[in-house]
Amino acid sequence: MDEEFAKQKIQEWYDIHSDEIYRFIVMLTGDQEVAKDLMHDTFLKSYFSLQHYQGKVSVKNWLYRIARSVTIDYQRRARPVAFFLQEWNLLSVDEGNCPQKIVELGETEVHLYAALSKLKHSYKEVIVLRKLKEMSIHETAEVLDWSEAKVKTTLFRAQLALKKQLEKEGYIHENI
Repeated sequence: MDEEFAKQKIQEWYDIHSDEIYRFIVMLTGDQEVAKDLMHDTFLKSYFSLQHYQGKVSVKNWLYRIARSVTIDYQRRARPVAFFLQEWNLLSVDEGNCPQKIVELGETEVHLYAALSKLKHSYKEVIVLRKLKEMSIHETAEVLDWSEAKVKTTLFRAQLALKKQLEKEGYIHENI
């Protein structure tokens, strides 16, 4: 594959999809700075893997799949104590989540993201893709490399777990 063509393609995809990929990774990691790095790693990996892209899934879903893989790899490397502290403290106040920013999110979203951050990783992924990113079951299955049946089952269980977590924290929302 022509190197110049590959650079143009990746730049085009970056321009179109980088914001979505970044937000997806932020929702998985809870860390804006890490998400920036992982988003860049995602596009770097897509550049080096471009010859393997066969068009069986959409470009967007292929990039989400790479972003998911890059994020999982990062979390595995960071797994010791730091991983657990970051994983379960999505809304901790630091430079990236100043009080003003949390207030801007709105009380409902704060509760939702706090509860979401406490779910197991597969539940968090399926809720983010299906409900927050509004991907179809088919698209979600492509990104996660799951069957459509597994997406449906996991989403059902994830929504029950999210509702239970929200209730546990004293926040009940009828739309969950």
